[in-house]
Amino acid sequence: MAVEDRLIFLISKVYQKVIINLQKAFSEANLEVTPVQAMVLFYLQKKDGSSLTEISSGLMLENPTVTGLIDRLEKSGYVKRSDHPSDRRVYLVYLTEKGSRVAKRALPIIKRLNEQIKEGYSEEEIESFKKVLIGAFNKF
Repeated sequence: MAVEDRLIFLISKVYQKVIINLQKAFSEANLEVTPVQAMVLFYLQKKDGSSLTEISSGLMLENPTVTGLIDRLEKSGYVKRSDHPSDRRVYLVYLTEKGSRVAKRALPIIKRLNEQIKEGYSEEEIESFKKVLIGAFNKF
């Protein structure tokens, strides 16, 4: 089987390279968050005061993963948890001013890398690629 036919292998290698490049860019910008933590901050910029379940669903991550991310982000002062006004079992997560500043600094880095990925491809190719990625995601 040719390397080009080993989709799982190729997807995993692309993921590794993307994460490594994001981590390097974040480090060079003195951002002390991981790419996945930045995703949570971006989500909260749009939907501040979300529950852990809402964040999990919105980012397509498992609840225990999000709990760990929120724990670390809270410890670093990027987010804060509040009790839900009517459900004692639920916490709402809010972006702090520090978290908002970090998200604003991380966004151009993410956008730049996203544009680098798209370089050299037509809009049709990019749309087809997104369709394949979404389809593969939905199969699992």
